[in-house]
Amino acid sequence: MIIPTLENSRVKLSLLDLSNYNHLEAIAQEKDLIFYSPSDISTPEKLKRYVELAVDGYYHKTIIPFIIYDKKKEAYAGSTRFGLIHWKNKLLHIGWTWIGKDFQGTGLNANMKFLMLQYAFESLEFEKVEFRIDERNMKSLRAVEKLGAKLEGTLRKDTLMKDGFRRSTCCYGILKEEWPQIKATIFKNY
Repeated sequence: MIIPTLENSRVKLSLLDLSNYNHLEAIAQEKDLIFYSPSDISTPEKLKRYVELAVDGYYHKTIIPFIIYDKKKEAYAGSTRFGLIHWKNKLLHIGWTWIGKDFQGTGLNANMKFLMLQYAFESLEFEKVEFRIDERNMKSLRAVEKLGAKLEGTLRKDTLMKDGFRRSTCCYGILKEEWPQIKATIFKNY
């Protein structure tokens, strides 16, 4: 599985692996960066383990992890991925996204999501893209709704968090047949 670099004038998404993850060490230690995630990247060792698991998923063809480079700021910004890839059903999830606080609210995330959705629907020819978000994470819920994703339901208390809390997860989706309209309207300037 050879994954091309996804990029436009604003952002470059390259395969995240053990040769480049160290660019993210400072960002990964920002306080509460992934508060709503069950993952832990708070130390260099934990970040390395997080990347090792992503790389393992890549070799098993269930994950495609990316390192995010912000071309405007000329700096690495964080990480995102395709996950829970189901090749037979042509379904994948976009998530595990974290970007440093200096990059939030700058339009970087929308550029990333456009490239990822375009690749999922137009290159991989997948039928559906899903997003799963902690119901308490209002910022991420609003962001995915702005992408045109539709709420499909909530999985109640389905994920155990680092602190022992059982979160409920909102499930959003975009179907392949919805993509042309979303691309022509929401992403018309990308």
